[in-house]
Amino acid sequence: MTARCPVSAFIIAKNEADRIGSAIASVKDWVDEVVVIDSGSEDATVAVSEAMGARVCFHEWRGYGPQKIYGESICRNDWVMNLDADEELSAELRDEVVALFARGEPPCTAYRMLRTELYNFHDRPHPWAPATDWVRLYRRDKAGYKDSTVHDSVLVRAGALGHLKGRMYHRSFRSYRHHVDKVNRNSDAQASELFAKGRNPSWPVLLLTPPLAFFKSLILRREIVNGIDGVLISYMFAFQRFIRLAKTREMFLQARKKAD
Repeated sequence: MTARCPVSAFIIAKNEADRIGSAIASVKDWVDEVVVIDSGSEDATVAVSEAMGARVCFHEWRGYGPQKIYGESICRNDWVMNLDADEELSAELRDEVVALFARGEPPCTAYRMLRTELYNFHDRPHPWAPATDWVRLYRRDKAGYKDSTVHDSVLVRAGALGHLKGRMYHRSFRSYRHHVDKVNRNSDAQASELFAKGRNPSWPVLLLTPPLAFFKSLILRREIVNGIDGVLISYMFAFQRFIRLAKTREMFLQARKKAD
């Protein structure tokens, strides 16, 4: 592709040398620039990114929202696209975005993209695999990330919100070990946020959350199409939902003991 869209793609990263190449490769030939915001990688993330033509900037980690707000601020285009280092655009989604800009200024302020999980046992996701949708392409003067350290979501402040049909692939976990490590790390931040809001989980919530989360993942999110691997992923999702509540309860118990 020779014609480039007036879009800055930005990626936050730390120790993503083994995955960030796919993310950059999926956009580098048709966006105006790729910016990587590194928060102190100890592997070859910076070298890989620069070798693929990305501009790399260091920014100390202060949470997901603040990191992405910083990423928005250093892009040179009004239109920005956010990718995580473990994501990549499918060819269909790439062509859809290119066609959108080929017609001139897009009619909407921001666009949602469908994201499908791509696990280690997949070369491509199952045709019926579930997808979630996220605002990832937007004008930064009319939309932008919320200043939340835990949840990174875009707030559209003005204009219409559009929907794209192509898929973005998400390689969230390198292995089950990595999955557990990531859940453990993220649940610490989630529990702290729940504790700060005074949301002490009751025993019915602790009791019912795991089976309901398992059902949600396996049936409602259609992980069942992945067979036994989908069952394992659903158990992991249930654990993920449960452990943040268990840690929150522990914080309340510790605070109560300290107060006595």
